[in-house]
Amino acid sequence: MDFNQLVQAVQSLNAEDAFRPRLDAGQWQTLSQYLTRHDVRPGDLIIKQGDRGDRAMYLLAQGTYQVYASGGAPGTSKVAILRPGAVVGEPALFADVPRGANVEAMTAGVLWALRLPRFEELGVRVPGIALEVARAAAAVMAVRQAR
Repeated sequence: MDFNQLVQAVQSLNAEDAFRPRLDAGQWQTLSQYLTRHDVRPGDLIIKQGDRGDRAMYLLAQGTYQVYASGGAPGTSKVAILRPGAVVGEPALFADVPRGANVEAMTAGVLWALRLPRFEELGVRVPGIALEVARAAAAVMAVRQAR
């Protein structure tokens, strides 16, 4: 899977909490240089609830992922299913707080990680793109927080 498939997935995802950065093709190409591609297998735990060390946001390019919280009362572990084009883990770019939920691959897939050091480098080198990524990630967080 090439990076253009990720861009297409992000741009076509029809969800209330969709990640919608206003980037043109050249800006997406620049952003791609700051991301790392990862292949995942069914059952891979992408994010573990309570972890603090992984300061990364993930853009889901291919596959299906479930989000769930553990340790609550029965029936209270909110479950979300994420599809290609979604982002997950975005709070980690802005705060060193424990992860709020688990994210597990339900199918084989591909995701792209934006880690904090690379995001900070993007902010220094191409601040307009970093600002747009931050704005779009903040919009996702605001919608998810309101749920």
